[in-house]
Amino acid sequence: MIAEFLENMGMVEWAADAIGDSFAVLPFLFVIFLLVEFFEFYFSDKVNTFMKSARKSGPVIGSLASIIPQCGFSVIASTLYVRRFITRGTLLAIYLATSDEAIPVLLANPASYHYVVPVIVIKLLVAIPAGYLVDFIFKQNETSFPEHEDADEHIEAGCCHHEIMKGRKRDLLIHPVKHTIHTFAFILVITLILNYFINVDVISSFYSNDMTAYKILQPVITAIVGLIPNCAVSIAITLMLIKGTISFGAAMAGLMSNAGLGLLVLLRMNNIKDTIKTILILLVISIISGIILQFAV
Repeated sequence: MIAEFLENMGMVEWAADAIGDSFAVLPFLFVIFLLVEFFEFYFSDKVNTFMKSARKSGPVIGSLASIIPQCGFSVIASTLYVRRFITRGTLLAIYLATSDEAIPVLLANPASYHYVVPVIVIKLLVAIPAGYLVDFIFKQNETSFPEHEDADEHIEAGCCHHEIMKGRKRDLLIHPVKHTIHTFAFILVITLILNYFINVDVISSFYSNDMTAYKILQPVITAIVGLIPNCAVSIAITLMLIKGTISFGAAMAGLMSNAGLGLLVLLRMNNIKDTIKTILILLVISIISGIILQFAV
């Protein structure tokens, strides 16, 4: 309805469709983020405490917890890793499994519901074994790093600049509203850009190429882009998947490497050599998984 109105007012079709599609997901986004906020407020602290006390099952617990859309879970995981409360394998399992904005965006588009279960299942199937494999191969000498007794020494900020793990009851409504507006703005801008490039046939000309070299290159490029520590990246990748401008394998490579603001925390607070090694492992796992999916699906 909005798109038709805008087209009647003289707006070009690709722009009108982008605005109409963006406004259509607005109520769905708010409901999803409201539910997410309730989960964060009442359960995230319990999950974090359990993760710190159960290292052997860390990759399983971390993956299962992070698959639920939460604002800032990767930030919390990075903070716990810097203080060596969790292992590198658990951290990477969380990074690989976390959906950032992908699941909310998929759920906000009824036509893309069929992607939700495959995305969740594949992320878990990759994240859990990868976490244990990393801990087995890269046995970490934890005594070489200073361990802090107080994990709450620094309170990290989430995507909307709210304090993680220090929530207030008024945030149960305020933060979902802010998060909805924040995400809606990204969706609107990214959809406008995508629709324009789809209209001029730029993106699809690369991602639709059937040559083997191109099929391998697609997940590589998307995985590298996924490393950008911003929730706009996961939104962009998800929207490109929904619109059919990138393949499922390429999208999964980008969504697995995208750890949101967690990577920013790691770069700022952790040993630089250890951080580079962790990011490279994350990138390699994401690329290999994406390439396998590219040829299997």
